[in-house]
Amino acid sequence: MTDFTRRQALFLAASLPFAGAVTQARAAAQKITVALDWTVNTNHIGLFVARDKGFYRDAGLDVEILPYGDTGSGTLVANRVADFGISGSLGLFTQKSAGADLKAIYAVVQSETGRVVFNADRAIKTPKNLDGLTYGGFGSAWENALLQTIIRHDGGKGDFSTVTLGTSAYEALANGAVDFTLEVSTWEGVEAELKGLKQRSFRYADYGVPDEHTTLIVSSNAFLAANPKAAAAFVQATRRGYAFAVDHAKEAGELLVAANQDTLTNPALIDASLKALNDGHFLKSASGAIGAMDKAKMQAMGGYLFASGILLDGNGKALKDKPDLAAYFTNEFLG
Repeated sequence: MTDFTRRQALFLAASLPFAGAVTQARAAAQKITVALDWTVNTNHIGLFVARDKGFYRDAGLDVEILPYGDTGSGTLVANRVADFGISGSLGLFTQKSAGADLKAIYAVVQSETGRVVFNADRAIKTPKNLDGLTYGGFGSAWENALLQTIIRHDGGKGDFSTVTLGTSAYEALANGAVDFTLEVSTWEGVEAELKGLKQRSFRYADYGVPDEHTTLIVSSNAFLAANPKAAAAFVQATRRGYAFAVDHAKEAGELLVAANQDTLTNPALIDASLKALNDGHFLKSASGAIGAMDKAKMQAMGGYLFASGILLDGNGKALKDKPDLAAYFTNEFLG
């Protein structure tokens, strides 16, 4: 809390009716909670900018960004523990197909940020050279479908060994314990560059996998139906936050670090990651889109997951009929 000067104190006393009105307005601000999909990183920057620059307050909202925990953001949103959540595209499609009350309402990134990555000194020229090698994985059926599509699209068999390592896969790749893994190019990829690691990669979309909005913001149909004005206010203020991160990257990065000093201890990583997001037109597309989901991309990825047998019903059985993918997302709250 800042100290008042005598002049400020006199001004405040003379403005008590106005101050009281402001206090009432702030007291009436609608409380909103947002769950994160992972520990704080640059994908979340728009949320922190919107909160700490006052964009949410200006929209009549009191937004709390919940600390990341063991329960997934989609589960928290579907069960009304959180009003909104950052979610991977895969999480949206698989959870909603299984019966979760979820709907995507904002695209954090405009195109795929994931890559298949391997050490640059390996004799791997194209994806078919991954046949027979060892993959450091994360334990989902999606990974096998993804990698098999990429390898087979290049003329390979799609046969490889898998060792489930989680985030330890990056260390295992660096020391040669595995041959390849998956990474987010704008985070782990940038971090590897800062460490001086020499790596090469394959883009999914170059080898038969639909491009996608890798990271989304989701809510529940229940919340959206009950709070349409608050939902629109949140989405539009959030878009202001991400737009600010595009136009004022340095200030936005400093703000993110200041808000998360215990976890974001490498400002150089934040700066480089945000540069990669902006230079690659991930936060804002080359055509100027921020936050909007491309209908064709959403339909293509949902269709791909269905065709690959990744979308399961509530009993864990592969869906027999393609779901109505238009019900999985909406741009209506962008204004």
